[in-house]
Amino acid sequence: MVLEESITAIKGIGNKTAALLNKLGIYTKRDIIKYFPRNYDKYEKITPISSLKNGMTAVISAIPASAPILKQMGKKSILICEVTDGSGKIELNWFNMPFMKTKLSKGVHNIFRGRVSRNGKFIRIVQPEILTEAEYRRKTEVLQPIYRLTKGVTSNLLRKSIKEVLVEVISGIDYLPQNIKKDNSLISLKDALQEIHFPKSYDTLIEARRRLVFDEFFLFALSIDRLKQGREENGSSYVVEKSSTTVDFISSLPFSLTNAQQKVWEEIENDLTSGFRMNRLVQGDVGSGKTLLAILACLLMTKNGYQSSVMVPTEVLARQHFESFSTMLEQYGIRVVLLTGSVKGRERKETLSRIENHEADIIIGTHALIQEKVVYDKLALVITDEQHRFGVKQREKLADKGIEPHIMVMSATPIPRTLAVILYGDLDISIVNELPADRLPIKNCVVDEDYRMTAYKFILSEVNKGHQAYIICPMVEKSEENDELSDVISYTEELTSLIGNKAKIKYLHGKMKNDEKNQIMEEFSDGRIDILISTTVVEVGVNVPNATVMMIENADRFGLASLHQLRGRIGRGNAQSYCIFMSGNTSKEAMERLNILNKSNDGFKIAEEDMKLRGPGDVFGIRQSGEMAFNLGDIIGDADILKITSETVKCMSDKIKNECYDRGRNFYSDGFVYGEDVMTL
Repeated sequence: MVLEESITAIKGIGNKTAALLNKLGIYTKRDIIKYFPRNYDKYEKITPISSLKNGMTAVISAIPASAPILKQMGKKSILICEVTDGSGKIELNWFNMPFMKTKLSKGVHNIFRGRVSRNGKFIRIVQPEILTEAEYRRKTEVLQPIYRLTKGVTSNLLRKSIKEVLVEVISGIDYLPQNIKKDNSLISLKDALQEIHFPKSYDTLIEARRRLVFDEFFLFALSIDRLKQGREENGSSYVVEKSSTTVDFISSLPFSLTNAQQKVWEEIENDLTSGFRMNRLVQGDVGSGKTLLAILACLLMTKNGYQSSVMVPTEVLARQHFESFSTMLEQYGIRVVLLTGSVKGRERKETLSRIENHEADIIIGTHALIQEKVVYDKLALVITDEQHRFGVKQREKLADKGIEPHIMVMSATPIPRTLAVILYGDLDISIVNELPADRLPIKNCVVDEDYRMTAYKFILSEVNKGHQAYIICPMVEKSEENDELSDVISYTEELTSLIGNKAKIKYLHGKMKNDEKNQIMEEFSDGRIDILISTTVVEVGVNVPNATVMMIENADRFGLASLHQLRGRIGRGNAQSYCIFMSGNTSKEAMERLNILNKSNDGFKIAEEDMKLRGPGDVFGIRQSGEMAFNLGDIIGDADILKITSETVKCMSDKIKNECYDRGRNFYSDGFVYGEDVMTL
């Protein structure tokens, strides 16, 4: 098949360029046509200089008001040119681009495009694009695809290569039966691939995206259907009886279980002692007490002579779980071990031996738990925490370590029940919809740049009380493409120069080595760091009860589910906690979304409201970090397509299901390759 060929078969791609494309997950021709744009650029209409606003990306038509000035600063240079359109003047700056001077002739009209920066009356654009009127007209006629790039790979290279491969794509790749396409008004797969990369219009782009999202959800629905068929009424090999130890454990707690916890524990206990395999999703808001239910389930299995494993997505969370389980179960003589990627050498060998010889009752860890060298003795319960971070394959791989073990999946991602039934169709669903009574609700506020210094003063006041704070940025480091977004590295430098003498400040992000991340989180947990500046890497399960403030920069650029998950890192202690949503976007739509969070701390209510606000097929919508890991599809914004694919699969015969699954997987292979959003870690 042509699409299986290496990318080196594409004209202009040699081994050196191929190695760069490999960094983006592109190895074959099929990979490159599935490397979808992360966004699209449409050139704006010309705006008078007098109407320019701070932060907007604008196009102006102007002439130089005076000769451009080139200033040398050592090896660096800056070109400064003031231009006018009759309504006003603006300064244009180009760094290290002295050749631009030749394009700026006094009295000659040019089109300039860039992001406006305004400080009082002073207004400028840095590194603007220069176009002739003819070039500008051409650009306004098409949507320009924007791809995630790596050093040495340009958008032009990707566009040219994709265009070449698309010519080779045949209509035979379409695996959907004609009646399904007709009933759902779907275009062909070949046309969808063409239009997602090179849309003729916004309408054709919407159609292309709809078809590809349908494919993604449809193949997922087929996978869930297969899992469900394989699990219906499966008997369990493990005889489990109720234990008085779990009753003693609950009685010994310094607090009472909430009604929701009690109800869900009864459902779990009944599953485990029913004689059938448990396949249950425990869905609960942040701080609702799901971990305690996992401890109870593991305690019951241990008292019946079996092993349990708990797999979590990050090493920091694994270590926290290990400490919680060990402390709470110490009095019962239960042996808890930790297995992560950083457990090495002799310690790792000893841990593996303890697991294999049943000298460990509860095994807590990361992906390390599913490696081939890990051999269990009587693994009867598999728990995966923060399920959205794991694919179905990983969950199955861990389950394969035991002989038909009980499965419990825990998720803090608030998903409306109507969608959860579809997404977790192979699992029974329990919801912990109640927070502990003594938990103080978080106080929220949505502010703009004018309140920045007030926010910093408030954070320092909390630090002075002995508390700690998080500041969340969407990016790790500065990007020319998204220079308006806050990044962890430069933000830390700026804040340190501003208040570094009054607070201990450090940063954390997903690109750091595991040892570094663990060290920083340990310092923050121990109170040696006052303010932690981080990306969304803290979204998953980090527990620091002394942290009482969170400020989220560029809050309008995150999905509501992500914002709610992030907010869940505070409000975990006895002190009042506060969340500050900082947004430079004061549009009605952005404010409406953020005010949902401002008014409510209920994750499920927030998800329902988000579903009402966001329409289907929002091509330029915010990608949700921390939800189900679909590449193009958004379970909230595309809920209508998700429901349609689920109903479609229910109405299909087993024969057609199998044909679609095999042929669809043949093209999509291990799923979609996607140019990830800047906020996705």
